[in-house]
Amino acid sequence: MKRPIDKPKGAAPRSRSRAAPRSSQRPAPRARAQQPRLVSRLRAWGRHHRAMWLDSLQRLIRYPLGNLLTMLAIAIALVLPAALWLTLDSARLLDAELDESATLTVYLEMDVGAEEAERIEQAVRADDDVQRTRFISAEQGMADFQQSLGVDDALSGLEGNPLPSSIVVRPSGVDPDLMQTLADRLAALSGVDEVRVDLAWVERLRHLAELGTRVALALGVLFGLGVLLVVGNTIRLSVESRRREIEVVMLIGATHAFVRRPFLYSGAWYGFGGGLLALGLLSLGNHWLSLPVAALAASYGASFSLPQLDVTGSTILLSCSTLLGWLGAWLAVSRHLASIRPR
Repeated sequence: MKRPIDKPKGAAPRSRSRAAPRSSQRPAPRARAQQPRLVSRLRAWGRHHRAMWLDSLQRLIRYPLGNLLTMLAIAIALVLPAALWLTLDSARLLDAELDESATLTVYLEMDVGAEEAERIEQAVRADDDVQRTRFISAEQGMADFQQSLGVDDALSGLEGNPLPSSIVVRPSGVDPDLMQTLADRLAALSGVDEVRVDLAWVERLRHLAELGTRVALALGVLFGLGVLLVVGNTIRLSVESRRREIEVVMLIGATHAFVRRPFLYSGAWYGFGGGLLALGLLSLGNHWLSLPVAALAASYGASFSLPQLDVTGSTILLSCSTLLGWLGAWLAVSRHLASIRPR
């Protein structure tokens, strides 16, 4: 007969109540499992961007002469519209000064006395379209006229003062229709002989400024397309030279974004370098032309200095050049990746 197996001493009796039910063992939340994956993917994405950024810069430094010529072509394409825009900027400053000088002159009748002239000036100042006024008496007008012409002795023999009193009116706006309406309204006041408005020169200057602005925008668009073509052609040659490498990485599962990334950084470097060279050419041209322009302005009794790009303008120029380089590279690479088939 078989002896029953003795239980080991000190062993606790089995109890079904201590067995944990399967339903109580819940799986870990999926969000906790996916969070490390997302963080690792973001870190890998950032590492790849840094690696491609440095690799594209090293490839540019490896061939300095050819890449410098490409950046110089981009700089020349950027300098011309930027220089024209600076010229228009100086014209806008001159236009603002001319707006300050756009006034109406209200000539009073010869028999108007001082009290009547003060009443008329108050009526003119009360108009809603008048910003400020300045009264010029007949005596002050004659003195200014003699001083401007230098004919004190020739006019001293006149029996009386042929100049009337006048009121110089600065309107609230320089719109021609508004000023003409204001002139008609002021001419209807009693004691007013004539109101003169001369805005033809202001309108001519504004038309020239508008024409220059459109020409600058047109040149900017054309030369921007030139930058796209220069960068696109350079990146196209780079893609062709690395075609075998692209086919290999696409065979092992690389996406188009992965392949496109180093070329996009190269295009951005081309644009950024072209922008820096454009800033240098603009500064050199300003320094070269500043003395002749200052001498020409001094010969006319005026002071004028060529405008320069400030920090905001330089930032805009560098941003536009970098963006154009990046866009040109994106267009070139996207077009050629569509034709590459791994074999």
